[in-house]
Amino acid sequence: MPSIFTRIIDGEIPGRFLWKDDRCVSFLDVRPLAPGHALVIPRVEVDEWTDLPADTAAHLMTVAHTVGRAQKKVLAPARIGLMIAGFEVPHVHVHVVPMDSMAALDFAQANPTPDPAELDALQDRIVAALDRHRAG
Repeated sequence: MPSIFTRIIDGEIPGRFLWKDDRCVSFLDVRPLAPGHALVIPRVEVDEWTDLPADTAAHLMTVAHTVGRAQKKVLAPARIGLMIAGFEVPHVHVHVVPMDSMAALDFAQANPTPDPAELDALQDRIVAALDRHRAG
């Protein structure tokens, strides 16, 4: 059975995409740890990041870096945090989290009901920053 991430990637479940290429995607988390919290996910369904081919793992980090720079421009947090935990969904995903303290990485603090309009607005702002980055 495909993971929930594969179902989002395949369009079966809606997602607020920030990035799509032939190797990975990035979209906003539906239970954000902070506004703008994004996931970077390989298209190939692999459970543990240590089982990814090294070039795929490196590509995920490159995309996470690019998304993080856009988040930094749009949201101006103190830091952009990264985390790979892998317990929630058996499909590798890198959390890219705008944060002002370490407390932002506490999953107990995730927002289970974010405002859809706020998520839409954040998606638009981050995608615009990514488009400016791609344009040079």
